[in-house]
Amino acid sequence: MGFHRRLAPSGFHRGSAALCVLSAAAAALGAVPAHAKPGTGTRAEVDRLYEEAEKATQAYDKADERAGTLRREIRDVQDHIARQQQRVNALREKLGSLAGAQYRSGGIAPAVALLFSDGPDDYLDKAATLDRIDAQQAGQLRELRSVLRELAQERAEAADKLAELERSRTAVGAHKRTVEQKLARARQLLDSLPAAERAAYDRASRSGRADLPGLSGATAPDARTAAALAAARSALGRPYVWGASGPSGFDCSGLMQWSYAHAGIHLPRTSQEQRFAGRQVPLSEARPGDLVVYRSDASHVGMYVGHGQVIHAPYPGAPVRYDPVGMMPISAVTRP
Repeated sequence: MGFHRRLAPSGFHRGSAALCVLSAAAAALGAVPAHAKPGTGTRAEVDRLYEEAEKATQAYDKADERAGTLRREIRDVQDHIARQQQRVNALREKLGSLAGAQYRSGGIAPAVALLFSDGPDDYLDKAATLDRIDAQQAGQLRELRSVLRELAQERAEAADKLAELERSRTAVGAHKRTVEQKLARARQLLDSLPAAERAAYDRASRSGRADLPGLSGATAPDARTAAALAAARSALGRPYVWGASGPSGFDCSGLMQWSYAHAGIHLPRTSQEQRFAGRQVPLSEARPGDLVVYRSDASHVGMYVGHGQVIHAPYPGAPVRYDPVGMMPISAVTRP
C-alpha cells in the first residue's frame, strides 16, 4: 500500500497519516466485557477504524497505480499519433507536389482530387475507375489510407484511455477521502485516551505468537533474498505513511515492494496482489524473505525475517519495526 511522493502531507503521498493496521490489537483486546475499564471500547473502535482505513488504502494504491499506468500509456499513444500525423502530412505533401507538376504540364492531376474527396478510400475508388492515377500515386495513396486508418484507431484508443484515467482519478479521490476521514476519527479517539491507555493500545498491537513451531532461523536462502531483507531492515524506524512506497515512509505493501526492488524483483503494488506474487508455502516452511499476508482479505503484509519475527509497517504513528509473525490471523505465506 504505498503511494507517490508527490502528494501533500495531508496523507496523500507524504501524508503524515498512514495505516497498515494491526487487527491483532482487536484480537488481543478481545470482546469488551460488561466490567471493562473505561477506554477499552475506544481502543477497539480505533482498531476497527484503522483496519477499514487500511482496506481503503489498498483500493487507493490500486487505483493510483492504474492511473499512473494509464498516464504512461496515453503519453506513448500521443507520441505515436504525433509521428503518424507527420507521416500523413508528408504523404499529402508528396501527392500535392505530384499533382502540381501534372497541372503545370497541362495534364490531368487526379491527386488534386484527394484534397477535395471525403477520404483516400473514396478517391482511390474513383481514380481506379477512371484509370487516371499512376502507380506511384496509387502506392502513396494506399500508404496514406493505411496511416489514416491507424491514426483514427489510435485516437479512439487514446480517448478511451483518457476516459478511464478520469475514472481512476475519481476513484483515487474517493478512496483518499475515506482513508483520511477514518484516520482523523481514529486519531481523535486515541487523543481522547489517557497516556497509559494509549501505551496499552500500542502494546496490544504488538502482541502475538513468535514461538510458532517449525519456523526457520534468520539466514537468507540466496543473494536476492538477502538484498530484500537488508533493504527492509534499513527501513526500520521510518514512519508509516499511507500510500507511500519509500524511501522516507511506507505503508505495508509499499515496504515490501520497495525492499524487493532492491533485489531486482518487481512486486505488485497492493498486498492482495502480493499474496499471489510467487509460490505459496505452509507457514511451517516459512523462511526469511517470505511475504506473510494477514487477514482473510489480505489487507496487511510483512516480511518474515526468521526466529518468529516479521518486519512491517504497522499503522499510523508506528514506525517500521519487528513484530511477532503471529500478531494477527495469517492468510498466506508467499515466496517471491
